[in-house]
Amino acid sequence: MVKGSDLFVKCLENEGVQYVFGLPGEEMEDILFSLERSSIKFIPTRHEQGAAFMADMWGRLSGEAGVCLSTLGPGATNLVTGVADANLDKSPVVAISAQAGIQKLHKESHQYLDLVDLFHPVTKWNGTISAAQVIPEVVRKAFKVAESEKPGATHIEFSEDVAGDEIQGEPILSKRVRRPDPDNAALEEAVGLLKKAQHPMIIAGNGAVRKMASEQLTELVKKHNIPVAHTFMGQGAVSDLETQSLFTIGFGFRDIVMDAVDQADLIIAVGYDIAEYAPDAWNPDKSKKIIHIDFTPAEVYVHYQPNVEIVADIPATLKALNEKLDSNGVVFDSSWYKIVRWRIIKDRSTYALKEGQPFTVPGVLNILQSLMHNDDLLISDVGSHKIWVARNFSACCPNGCIISNGLASMGIALPGAVAAALHSPARRIVAVMGDGGFLMNSQELETAKRLNVGFTVIIFNDNDYGLISWKQQMSKGASTGTKITNPDFKAYAESFGIKGYRPGNLRELTGQLKRSLSLKELCVFEIPIDVSVNQELIRKLNPA
Repeated sequence: MVKGSDLFVKCLENEGVQYVFGLPGEEMEDILFSLERSSIKFIPTRHEQGAAFMADMWGRLSGEAGVCLSTLGPGATNLVTGVADANLDKSPVVAISAQAGIQKLHKESHQYLDLVDLFHPVTKWNGTISAAQVIPEVVRKAFKVAESEKPGATHIEFSEDVAGDEIQGEPILSKRVRRPDPDNAALEEAVGLLKKAQHPMIIAGNGAVRKMASEQLTELVKKHNIPVAHTFMGQGAVSDLETQSLFTIGFGFRDIVMDAVDQADLIIAVGYDIAEYAPDAWNPDKSKKIIHIDFTPAEVYVHYQPNVEIVADIPATLKALNEKLDSNGVVFDSSWYKIVRWRIIKDRSTYALKEGQPFTVPGVLNILQSLMHNDDLLISDVGSHKIWVARNFSACCPNGCIISNGLASMGIALPGAVAAALHSPARRIVAVMGDGGFLMNSQELETAKRLNVGFTVIIFNDNDYGLISWKQQMSKGASTGTKITNPDFKAYAESFGIKGYRPGNLRELTGQLKRSLSLKELCVFEIPIDVSVNQELIRKLNPA
């Protein structure tokens, strides 16, 4: 016989869980003590949202479900945003929430909410452990569903009395599910479309980063001279160092990359995620021929009607497509898109900072790019800086630049960096955020300090909810309801025993960043920014 909570934790160990992020609560007492006796490390965070974001980042980097834990009531409601973010960002996460004893669930009781109903709209699947006998099945299902394509979030509700029950049971064997190979007829149809095309173009989405698709996609674009533009979450699927990369697509305005989209007569959508970038933005008149390559069928969407859908394992599909194009001798002319790549690179260089000039987000990103290695990791929060990160920062490897763009939650970057540092301690990690996003989860600096993990936090400070202000300026010519004030961020960092920097000039900024990156120290940079570049960009791209 074994206690329900001990069996539950054995099932987590069986799934390969290394960390559980969360906050303690009295209803989860048995689970916490079972975790203490296990190989799994429980990491107390300072807010449940931070715990969910850590699980989200762990899942995105590892491909294996990150796990977060909360108590009932307000603990569970605090998890919701991070769980929803993981679900729309297609990151595997298993969320666990404690619940009151089963004998209380038929009536109103302290902190009781129907958590299965609460999590239903933000998860792929969720359920309750109503009896200790079902623990192995529920845990196995939660992980299997979370990690299956397309991955996402699942939720388990665990009543406190069930956790204390005595039971006989063992974890269910965890086996990898193999995905199907591509259909040969669909491949032949895709090759036929490619042979007729003059200017094919790839849009690489979130799915192109997952499951080792990057290697096969890179071979496809290099061998056959097909340009690739990445969505925000697809960045790094093909390194931006490759001459076929047209960097990033998905802005709320017409950028240089759209000139290539206009010329393209065939779009190959690889792991494309409609949740982060609607197809009506790049196929407004519904005229584009489209090849859909993904783990799942295409969403029904009037602006996204593929001529052929190859629904199978993405790496296997790309490998087979490469072989068929090789045998047909299909190679495309690169001259039509090379000018677009050159224009993007030239435009980026115009933001280089000079001594005496005010700091700007693209200017600081240029400095970071020069100091960071190709396999380093930059995590972006959500705000006006996110647009510049996507537009002006090169991702040179899969998961080299991570942006939340499904739910697009502010406050993800700092807790995300904690999980990234635990997952990849050898990597140099930079988390960039606005002043608004930083203060949403700044308490997790204490978690980072306690864990002794190292990464660089950069706060772009404009005393404003800058992305909303930017969009209001574009649509109304003015902004309202966005101005905020801030504490002394340098002193705030130092109050946690963390180094704080507020560089006053270009030399200081470059030197301090170089030092912090080389030491991989936990530190916070406050960088006041000039936001006039935001509107200048719009005027430059759309002078009319």
